[in-house]
Amino acid sequence: MMIFILSGCKIYSFTGANISPDIKSVTVEVFENRAPNAPASYNQTLTDKLKVKLVTEANIKQTTAGGDLLFKGYVTSYGVAAFAPTAQVQTGVNRLTITVHLDFQNNIDPADKWSKDFTRFAEFPATELLSNRESQLIEEINKQLIDDIFNAALVKW
Repeated sequence: MMIFILSGCKIYSFTGANISPDIKSVTVEVFENRAPNAPASYNQTLTDKLKVKLVTEANIKQTTAGGDLLFKGYVTSYGVAAFAPTAQVQTGVNRLTITVHLDFQNNIDPADKWSKDFTRFAEFPATELLSNRESQLIEEINKQLIDDIFNAALVKW
């Protein structure tokens, strides 16, 4: 009985991914950087993080082209805005916000194809310069963005 339960039509993982056993490979194209304020290497960093997540948590082989799953997209915005005004008519908190547009295509199941924008942010005290915290904030935002992309594509929520 356990064999039948474990040998269903999908593969479930501890990450919640729901992957068809027919899916063997994934192609992640380098994200384009269309955000004028983003660091020059940001798009490559984001791409690399997504590749690592897919290979380690979904256990799918990475290919440079023709993968069963295709991820491609671009960074649409990268900016800092004042967020929390204080009684002294100045901001108390700044917010770094990054938006990424993603096109997903499942070449095994053509009905599983979509485009979506993902936006995440991280806040930091207005008394600090962005340059002093930028790498930490990017790391925090990237983790959230990659989790959102992974969940949308493979967990389906």
